[in-house]
Amino acid sequence: MAIRLLTLCIGLALAPVAHAEVTSFAARSGRADAPVLVVYSSLDQPIARPMIEAFQKANVDVAVRYEDMLTGEIHDRIVRETDGGGKTADFAFSSAMDLQVKLANDGYAQPSRLPMSARWPDWANWRDTAYALTFEPAVFVYHKPSFTEKAPPATRAEFVAYLHAQGDAVYGRIGTYDIERSGVGFLFMSRDQEQFDDIWSVVNAMGEAGVKLYSTSQAILERVADGRFVLGYNILGSYAADWASNHPEVGIVLPKDYTVVMSRIGLVPQAAASPDLGRRFLDFFMSKEGQTILTRQLQIPAVNPDVAEGNTASTMRELLGGQLKPVPVSPGLMVYLDQVKRARLIARWNEVLRLQ
Repeated sequence: MAIRLLTLCIGLALAPVAHAEVTSFAARSGRADAPVLVVYSSLDQPIARPMIEAFQKANVDVAVRYEDMLTGEIHDRIVRETDGGGKTADFAFSSAMDLQVKLANDGYAQPSRLPMSARWPDWANWRDTAYALTFEPAVFVYHKPSFTEKAPPATRAEFVAYLHAQGDAVYGRIGTYDIERSGVGFLFMSRDQEQFDDIWSVVNAMGEAGVKLYSTSQAILERVADGRFVLGYNILGSYAADWASNHPEVGIVLPKDYTVVMSRIGLVPQAAASPDLGRRFLDFFMSKEGQTILTRQLQIPAVNPDVAEGNTASTMRELLGGQLKPVPVSPGLMVYLDQVKRARLIARWNEVLRLQ
């Protein structure tokens, strides 16, 4: 059932774009002088469109300027515009949890005390300033035709045992993120190191199996789908699920020992030109209506505890309980931005892989 729930998720494009892609949504009222809500977001505009249109249906006199850009660009632009004494976005939505929390911790975001604030999960709310708005697990993906006689690995210990048992048969047929180039890959590896004392045995086994490293989910999933790879490790579940729904050869496992869950964070910048509009959009995003749209139309797992049916954090927690390990929205995330610690983790990762 957990896998069926996860396969409701939609693919979220992770390939970088060179510049912000801007889309304007005119106010439904037709007012030429309508106030404009400015959004900086790493979520592709076609995926975000149902949320924007629903917000405008409830706010007919508001136009929207939606700027789709890379996560690092969102952070840097808000800092640059704020430090320059100008105005910036009214709402920022990004999958870079560490960079979003850094904005909040460094004073680049303002508190937004909203109707749902007190009821939002503690792990998903930092000082009513930065809110986790989605619930996206890291999963194992596998080539179903390669596992007709046995079940795929369901824990990291089983993953290692499988690689050792298969030996040359799976050499060069394992994929995961390159943690030097993939922000989500680095986040997942960092959480692995915190959750699993023996994580380096997993990295060692992948190295012995000739693991291939990529910066995007698509590169791994397309190779699992056509059988070039038998397994993918720590793949963003929302993206993997889209492939599973369109490619029946792709299977998904939520690791039973523990499943890391990342989130996309929303906040209202301190230097927002129209903070009331940003706060209104955040309020809609957190509402039962907004989160229902998130899970049913955007098909991304929702956080709101009032949205309990289908693809939601509440349903997953009910089914999987303590297996799920969501990344808390807190200043602890900024440890992943510490360049010394980052360099140390990447160096060890490369060294363990290079030794094989």
